[in-house]
Amino acid sequence: MGVTYKYFGAPDGATAARVPISMRPEELGGDELGMGGMFTKIKPETMAAMVLTGIEGVPLHKVPPLELVVLHPDYAVVKLPMTVVDPLRGIGEEAVGAAAFIWSTVPDRGGPRDAFNVYQLLHEWQDFSHRLYEAGHQPYCLVWP
Repeated sequence: MGVTYKYFGAPDGATAARVPISMRPEELGGDELGMGGMFTKIKPETMAAMVLTGIEGVPLHKVPPLELVVLHPDYAVVKLPMTVVDPLRGIGEEAVGAAAFIWSTVPDRGGPRDAFNVYQLLHEWQDFSHRLYEAGHQPYCLVWP
C-alpha cells in the first residue's frame, strides 16, 4: 500500500476542508477532483521542491512549508504555496526540460527518476496551474492512505 495524493483547486481553506465530505468538482472549480483530477504518488513537499528548486532556483532548505488545513484520522488536506504553481504558467519548453533534467538527477527513495517522466509531470502541473489561475483558486492536496 501507499499514500495517495489528489491535487485540486479551491477558492479558500474552508472549501478545501470540505473536500473529503463533498468531493463535488463543481464546488471546487472544475475537474480537479473529477475524472481528470491529479491523482499521484508524488508528495506535495516533493512537488514544491521540484518546482521551486528546478525552475526558480530556490535552495532546497528555503522551500516554504505546506499549510495544514485539516488533519483527520482518515485523511489530511494541505495547502501548497502559490509559489509552487505560479512559476509554471510563464515558462516555456526549454525551462520545463531543464527543470526535468535537474530533478531527474536528484535521488529519491526509488533512485533517480527518468527525466522524460518528470517532464510529463511538469506539463501536467503546468495545465493544473493554468486551471487554478483561471478559476482564481489556490492549490490544495488531499492525502489519504
